[in-house]
Amino acid sequence: MSIAGVIGLFRARPQHPISADGRMALGDHLRELRARILRCVLVLIVALVIALLFYDQLLSFVYDPYRNAVEQLSPDTKTIATINGVGGPLLLQLKLAALAAVVCTSPYWLYQIWAFIVPGLHPNEKRWTLLFASVAGPLFMVGVAVGYYVLPKGLSVLIGFTPVDLTNLVDFGEYFSFMTRMLLVFGVAFEIPLFVVMLNLAGVVSGKSLGRYRPWIVIGTFVFAAVATPSTDPFSMLMLAVPMTALFFLSELIARVVDRRRGRTAYDGLADDEQSSVGGPSSIDEDED
Repeated sequence: MSIAGVIGLFRARPQHPISADGRMALGDHLRELRARILRCVLVLIVALVIALLFYDQLLSFVYDPYRNAVEQLSPDTKTIATINGVGGPLLLQLKLAALAAVVCTSPYWLYQIWAFIVPGLHPNEKRWTLLFASVAGPLFMVGVAVGYYVLPKGLSVLIGFTPVDLTNLVDFGEYFSFMTRMLLVFGVAFEIPLFVVMLNLAGVVSGKSLGRYRPWIVIGTFVFAAVATPSTDPFSMLMLAVPMTALFFLSELIARVVDRRRGRTAYDGLADDEQSSVGGPSSIDEDED
């Protein structure tokens, strides 16, 4: 792809040709998906190259949680870096730079995901896409920051099981994989309530339906936190489950306010799949008849 083609890819605005039945053709969906994926890949590559320039700072940032966890423990713990061939160090640098690129560019690729999921927004609803783009990225980074804060405590619990007379040799590659899963799980988990709010704004779910299933949502949140966190300590689970539950409560409150302002409470008795058709072409035709 030439430089002019890359510039044109970012400057071109995707079109959303909607048919008479309110649907987009499959070919248009695939072309839009390809364009958005290419944009995300190019942005990630640029961010990865920039992150490689700050490799030493990133390495220190990644290693600090483990160092803090070891300082709180009595067992003799050492860190080793297993080099798998001559390309091992380079692979480690690329993984570290890729993690930094994914986190730093999260506002952009999260916006691309939402813009593809909801291609048929009405003009008066497009402002919610801008709201999502401005909130999703910072919320993802907040989740990553919470995961980074919890990580030393989870590591201290896991390493604390080492017997006193034994030495625990921690492979740096395994530690980095553990840390990556931990941060990404926290970041993605913090996005779930935001997607709930956006689905409500798109007319898919209502605030009353969220309140009806609130106990199951809370239980599912704690189960998800217990399964998703790589560490087995309850502290990490609570640090993920409690903020997620609070965000779910906030998303339910926002959904109820939006429903009240739109006067959609009359449809709360319907199922969610029936609510998604409100405002569609069929309902408009019925009103006109």
